Amino acid sequence: MRSDIVDKYKSKITEAYDLHRKFVNPQFVRVLEVIGYNRNYCGAEGAYLTDAKGIKVLDFLAGFGVYNVGRNHPYVAEVLHEIIDAKTASLVQMDLGVLSGMLAEKLAELAPGDLEAVFFTNSGTESVEGALKFARQATGRHKVVHCDHGFHGLTLGALSVNGNKEFRGRNEPLLPDCTPVPFNDLNALERALSGGDVGAFIFETVQGKGVFVPEDGYLQGARELCDRYGTLMIADEVQCGLGRTGKMFAVEHWGVKPDILVISKALSGGFIPVGAIITTRAIHSKIFDSMERCFAHSNTFGQNDLAMAAGLATLEILEKENLLENAAKTGDRIIEGMQKLADKYEMLTEVRGIGLMIGMQFGEPKSLGLKASWKLLHKMNDELFCQMITMPLLEKHNILSQVAGHGLDTVKILPPLMINDGDVDKFLTAMDSVLKEAHKITGSGWKTVKDLGIRTARTS
Repeated sequence: MRSDIVDKYKSKITEAYDLHRKFVNPQFVRVLEVIGYNRNYCGAEGAYLTDAKGIKVLDFLAGFGVYNVGRNHPYVAEVLHEIIDAKTASLVQMDLGVLSGMLAEKLAELAPGDLEAVFFTNSGTESVEGALKFARQATGRHKVVHCDHGFHGLTLGALSVNGNKEFRGRNEPLLPDCTPVPFNDLNALERALSGGDVGAFIFETVQGKGVFVPEDGYLQGARELCDRYGTLMIADEVQCGLGRTGKMFAVEHWGVKPDILVISKALSGGFIPVGAIITTRAIHSKIFDSMERCFAHSNTFGQNDLAMAAGLATLEILEKENLLENAAKTGDRIIEGMQKLADKYEMLTEVRGIGLMIGMQFGEPKSLGLKASWKLLHKMNDELFCQMITMPLLEKHNILSQVAGHGLDTVKILPPLMINDGDVDKFLTAMDSVLKEAHKITGSGWKTVKDLGIRTARTS
């Protein structure tokens, strides 16, 4: 029997915003329409999206880091077709899946140190939730220390260690005894751990909100402190893992082995939701410590065959297509190019990043005319300035990017790891043009975002 779902999908592409306005999230629809991001994408391949008008858009957002191997990679798609055609016995539950065992074996091979016990999940936030439970059960301690600005997900447990106030609002009280410390501050971390009663220290190896990179010695020092005070170290690499920084796992840059490693996003090539918690056999055996506790933590779909096969195919692509090396090389080119633009344009104050996880920081200009416009814009809304960068990047140059976080004058890019030199040149040329326009007092960018601020105020 032939389905007509694809035909219906094609016929309703232009109705997507109406459907979401009516049945899903009308506020998000409003946001996309206000900032000019309502493109109606209907196709994607590699590093490019195609909108309903046939315009190709260079995707430097990659689904918030999901598409490390590029969109709709043909090899992952082929493997999924083969698994479906094979009619495997997926999710029997009272049996063991071969594919989940194979993917666990591969992740254990790739993970640092003796991390070899794998628990599969459906998402990054579910992986964080599981990691917190593992740490509490393994140590017998319920206190958790986390970092300011860290993002670990939006379910209640993960939200309790989320360092972003805008997400925590309306949800208090959350889990008790979750203590924030500044990122890159070992003294603050030691004060938080010194009581000897903290079960886990959780951190993003590279923070996604703002792209903050660990200072040299920070993670090594954190490892020493966790060992000293009996605290488990949880590295959240949901976004920065799986090649994003130029190594399979970002902790490898600093030679640190966490006690628990959390991954998701890019693991399936963007086809199937999947995540994983990777830990030591010693920690794992403290949770699953008897036959009665073989289901001490579980889920329904975590080991489904399609997700497992997609994970195996994705890891194979990362290695065979040398995507880690390409991420390091092209990331260096972008950072170097953006640093040259920072020398040229005063409002671009810093370029941060590693591999293809890059943040561009903007700051108040010294020029009197620009300074007055900057202050007026921030008085209207602290979130507006970066739209002067991201909106023309999409509207005029067909490049998709994002603002790095609430209250941050930071633009962030997360390109697929398979971008080429032509894509890098296109981005750098576009950024030069956008920055040039933004540094004109009478430039169209200032008018655009001021009008945006007015429209937002009127509709809020």
